[in-house]
Parts: sequence; structure tokens; C-alpha cells
Amino acid sequence: MVKMRQCFLTIWSVLDPIYYFCSRLEYIEDKTRNRDIFRVRLMKYKGRDIVLSDGTEITKNDLLLKIHLHNVRLIRELIRLDSEIKKGRLIYEQVKRGLPNLTEYLQCHEQFADIKGIVGITILNKGCERLGFETFSIINPFYKWYKQMAFAPMYLISQFRLDSFRRPPKYLFMSKDKLIKLYGCQSDQ
Repeated sequence: MVKMRQCFLTIWSVLDPIYYFCSRLEYIEDKTRNRDIFRVRLMKYKGRDIVLSDGTEITKNDLLLKIHLHNVRLIRELIRLDSEIKKGRLIYEQVKRGLPNLTEYLQCHEQFADIKGIVGITILNKGCERLGFETFSIINPFYKWYKQMAFAPMYLISQFRLDSFRRPPKYLFMSKDKLIKLYGCQSDQ
């Protein structure tokens, strides 16, 4: 089983640069040019209307910064850990560490004024509220199934328990204002 995981990880590592190129993702880097766990791209939102707790309304065709975790990099670290708690903590810490750099990227973006916030889709949504995200269910059953299947390789390779995999994927949103308030340079975090 270990050799099979290594084989899948090797294949994924080879395919990841192709995915990166085709999906128009950009890396987020810190001040020392080290790449964070985030890769991002601008997108026009196509889902249902959402109102966030700070009053920000996200509607069809609003400009958002879509966040992707760099899964290959993350999985290389996850497979060395022996418990779901440690794995969850690692993901939480990586995301928390990357959010200030994501905020700086957003503030320096040429379309900053038009971007309403950030959005991601994940099954790993435990603890995301402590980071400032709000979760919303995916309504379209076909899209929900598609996203769940897209996350399957990560679960299989990183050895998460199958009951965790059965959690439905959810949208994660954070408004631009909330992101800046929580993680901008004036913040103590």
C-alpha cells in the first residue's frame, strides 16, 4: 500500500505542473520569495447569491480570488503524520501562515477594487471559521459529486479516514474587507 501511495504521489507530482499551467494559477509567495500553500486565480462567481456575515453580497459574475491549496506539497507533509488530529493541525497552520501573504497579494492586485473576496471549495472545512471563513453548502448535486471525486486522490494518498471523506465539499468564503481586517499588515496576527 505504501508503494502504491508513493506511485500515485509521483504521478500526481508529474501532472501537477501541467494542471498549474492549464488552470492559470499563480503562486502566493512570502517576502523571501518562498511559496505558500496557496495558489490562486481570478474568477467570476457562477453560484447562487450569498450574503456574508459582514453584509458583503456575492452574486453571479462578481469577481473573486479563488484559492487552491497546493495539494501535492501538502500531501508530502501529511503522509508523514500518524493521526488525523496532527494532519488537521498541519493544514490549519499552513493556511493560517499563508493568509497574510494572500492578503498582501490581493491588496497589490491591479483589480483590487473590483475583487469582492476569496472563495475556495474543500472537504477539509473543520476549523475554517476560526480562520475567518464562512461555509456554504454546494447546492448542485452534480457539481458536489464532481468535487468530491476530485478530492478522492488526496484522501487516498494522505490516509485520511474514509468517514472524513464522506463529508460533503463546501464553499469557503471570506470578504475582502474581513480578510484585510484579520490578516492585513496592520493586524497583530
